[in-house]
Amino acid sequence: MNKRLYVGNLSYNVNDKELNDLFSQIGTVAYAKVITRTDGKSKGFGFVEMSTEEEAKAAIEKYEGYILNNREMKVNEAKAQDQPRSNFGNMGRGGYGNSRRGGYSGSGYRNRFSDGNSLGKSDLNLKLIKLRKDLNSKLNKNN
Repeated sequence: MNKRLYVGNLSYNVNDKELNDLFSQIGTVAYAKVITRTDGKSKGFGFVEMSTEEEAKAAIEKYEGYILNNREMKVNEAKAQDQPRSNFGNMGRGGYGNSRRGGYSGSGYRNRFSDGNSLGKSDLNLKLIKLRKDLNSKLNKNN
């Protein structure tokens, strides 16, 4: 069964082929991918999938701390991504929205701002709620 590895602290000019070639020295690489931004530039990490558990362990032993293009690689077993790293990009999956896994729950968040509005799920929306409150209080004073 294939075993996926996380490979971090990569030089930004390492590409998929170089990653594949490096790990192929240990065994059969089923998959090698450097993660990139939307503009195509590397994020400095990637994933390699080795064909067996033994090859994966050997790759971790050999390449953890290995210097590639003047960067000390970090290699370990990849973990399933339970929650997104961003608290704002994926509101339904563990951010500051209606989360079952932590963060501000939907009801706790509404209670915090006491206006019952569930739109405030990012910094921008927090500012909009505050502006709305300020505007409403000014309008009420004028009446």
